Amino acid sequence: MSAVLPDPAATPPQTARLVNLPNALTVLRLAVVPVFAVLLLQDEGLDDAGRYWATLVFGLAIITDRYDGMIARRTGQVTEFGKLADPIADKALTGSALIGLSVLGLLPWWVTALILVREVGVTLLRFWVIRHGVIAASRGGKAKTVVQALAIGLYILPLTGALATARWWVMAAAVVLTVVTGLDYVYRALVLRRTSARAMRAAAERRAAKGAAGAGETRTDTAA
Repeated sequence: MSAVLPDPAATPPQTARLVNLPNALTVLRLAVVPVFAVLLLQDEGLDDAGRYWATLVFGLAIITDRYDGMIARRTGQVTEFGKLADPIADKALTGSALIGLSVLGLLPWWVTALILVREVGVTLLRFWVIRHGVIAASRGGKAKTVVQALAIGLYILPLTGALATARWWVMAAAVVLTVVTGLDYVYRALVLRRTSARAMRAAAERRAAKGAAGAGETRTDTAA
């Protein structure tokens, strides 16, 4: 028998303060997005110094993404604001980088569209299943995040020659992982919706209601 998962809707309200270090890191990551975009697009991407600075800002922002959630969980500072703002900040940073690279002609638009559709779709799936539970990040999902960030960082850098060719292969690996993990997330979301404690209770209630209705019809027929 599978373990019964706790119902997120029945968990007690949060007690962590809204103003804390993890939330501050999340807000900081969101705040640097326009700064990053300006540096990347400076002089239509021909300013190598601007590209290097953009890479630095992107890298630091990615690091905050790695640690804000970890700090929040380890110190008991998880908040509803953090749960909502963290993925928004992630998508804003990644989206601005991908769109900026495509605007500069460095990255095909179909790659940008594919990655963004996957990221937005997964976010919507999280909201779709939130009352049933939380889907833990898989190894593939974690690998996707690392490879995707590395690929974007390499494209932001003003590289030429063999390094410019190598980054294409890194981005290709990121695209494959993006598609595969996206499909895996859809599958796990559907399974969770079907097998969560909430879903099992709802199914039991439907069976009980159907059984009661059937019993009522039997008594009516007997009386007739």
